[in-house]
Amino acid sequence: MVSAPSPTYSAITLHINGEKHPLTVDHRTTLLDALRERLDLTGTKKGCDQGQCGACTVLIDGRRSVACLQLAVAADGREITTVEGLADGDRLHPVQQAFLDLDGYQCGYCTPGQICSAVAVIEEHAAGWPSAATDDVRPEAGPPELTPEEIRERMSGNLCRCAAYVSIVDAVARAADERAHDTEEAAA
Repeated sequence: MVSAPSPTYSAITLHINGEKHPLTVDHRTTLLDALRERLDLTGTKKGCDQGQCGACTVLIDGRRSVACLQLAVAADGREITTVEGLADGDRLHPVQQAFLDLDGYQCGYCTPGQICSAVAVIEEHAAGWPSAATDDVRPEAGPPELTPEEIRERMSGNLCRCAAYVSIVDAVARAADERAHDTEEAAA
């Protein structure tokens, strides 16, 4: 007796930018395609579709992920934040504002992925995570200084064909400084 083939579709619920989106998706559907094609969240861009360029970077449970390599079924029930979900109403997220103020974009195609990645970079740094550019990775050394070299290393998974890298590094540094200042004020 031949067994029936397993189903190729699943019912999932994607939690995106604070809203639940029930979908039935083919198991092969990437999170990127679900966002863009099924939910009309087109801020996340399809660049290389191979996980190389970072244009499709989103946050999943606060950690950055390239949506072109993430299957939608694997994101079922997890908290997903796209560039559309970063602002607080009409008030831009500090990273978005820094990119705008310091011209951290040119054509803008990679900008949503750059911004999502920068949000995660700032949180990773604040949590004390080292990078490949960190000189002293011992826990007792504390968090490394967020130098331009550290920022470039931490953002290295996001490519910009227009080469707006200098402004991107400046924008990440400004947003990180603002976060540190706000954290200090909240602690006082």
